[in-house]
Amino acid sequence: DVSPVVAGLIGATVLVVSVSVTVFVWTCCHQQAEKKHKNPPYKFIHMLKGISIYPETLSNKKKIHRIRRDKNSTAKEPGRGNLLVDAAESGLMGSDKAPDGPNAAPRVDQLPIKVDYGDELSPDQSLTPGGSKTSSPSSPGDEVLLGELTFSVDYNFPKKALVVTIQEAHGLPVMDEHTQSSDPYIKMTILPDKRHRVKTRVLRKTLEPIFDETFTFYGIPYSQLQDLVLHFLVLSFDRFSRDDVIGEVMVPLAGVDPSTGKVQLTREILKRNIQIRISRGELQVSLSYQPVAQRMTVVVLKARHLPKMDITGLSDPYVKVNVYYGRKRIAKKKTHVKKCTLNPVFNESFIYDIPADLLPDISIEFLVIDFDRTTKNEVVGRLILGAHSVTAGGVEHWREVCDNPRKAVAKWHSLSEY
Repeated sequence: DVSPVVAGLIGATVLVVSVSVTVFVWTCCHQQAEKKHKNPPYKFIHMLKGISIYPETLSNKKKIHRIRRDKNSTAKEPGRGNLLVDAAESGLMGSDKAPDGPNAAPRVDQLPIKVDYGDELSPDQSLTPGGSKTSSPSSPGDEVLLGELTFSVDYNFPKKALVVTIQEAHGLPVMDEHTQSSDPYIKMTILPDKRHRVKTRVLRKTLEPIFDETFTFYGIPYSQLQDLVLHFLVLSFDRFSRDDVIGEVMVPLAGVDPSTGKVQLTREILKRNIQIRISRGELQVSLSYQPVAQRMTVVVLKARHLPKMDITGLSDPYVKVNVYYGRKRIAKKKTHVKKCTLNPVFNESFIYDIPADLLPDISIEFLVIDFDRTTKNEVVGRLILGAHSVTAGGVEHWREVCDNPRKAVAKWHSLSEY
């Protein structure tokens, strides 16, 4: 015996719930159908042996994919390695941090490091001193052959997409004397803008790697292909130190015409020549160490001749300062963003309390980054001073700071690639 009012309320509630569930289910089904028929709004798609891998399915950490390679209808053992699709600080580049090992620096969780200026950054992947080694300069006449790289180039006109397939490499040199082999992988960049940076997975213990990985880059007009250059950097993974640079391949697309179909190319891998690297600009920094207070003052002064990162022909740079003890990052800060300039003036200081006996193991990394409001920020270049400095100017600057306490030493440094 339910009153008519209560019965009406119950009926209305059931009706509202039924309609809501129906609308929700219909909306979900409609969205799924749209996703299947809509082109992915990404700058690139990575296809590994016929399997499309979208950036949204990848986290910032490495993922290991086990794959079977079928050739002539014969199944082989699953391939091992890390598949990395980097959406770098602007859209496509990341860097691997060196894992802990026998040669890693001891843990220093309680180091008396504090910063007196700057805003904390949220944790993210940054470039560490454990990056790839840089070969010494070589002249074109001294080029050394280090094997061959086979790849193909195609263009998808309806989607305005450049399709690059890294197929295989042959005759790579031995980089690991212990195993008499190498752990090769390839980083690929589209020059000159470097808006697209990707890398293949690592193949273990082989001098004849078969990658078979396809990268599809969207939003590249066919008319611009003649101005682009494909840069392949061949490296060997090292678990306990910096990855070894085997060599590089530079392929100007001005000599390649993919309009009639896929073009397969084989190029010799040559010794890396840092003299042909595109300039990343210069950064002026000042360092001063106070031995009594055991305090290091770092001043980011200004930068000049930075590369154009925006469609406006300008950039929105800022500088991120990382302090390392060995290979462990113990402090990070950043400057303010300077809008629409290629020659920014920062004049911002950071103060760190560093005991004198730790100075030989301290490194200070400066990352010049282009701020982008709509996409991920992109690293323009970097500078390392201290224990892991790789340039003569950086080593000399750090030595002068240590030999002249209480004196502010300011110098210009060329920014290197990450």
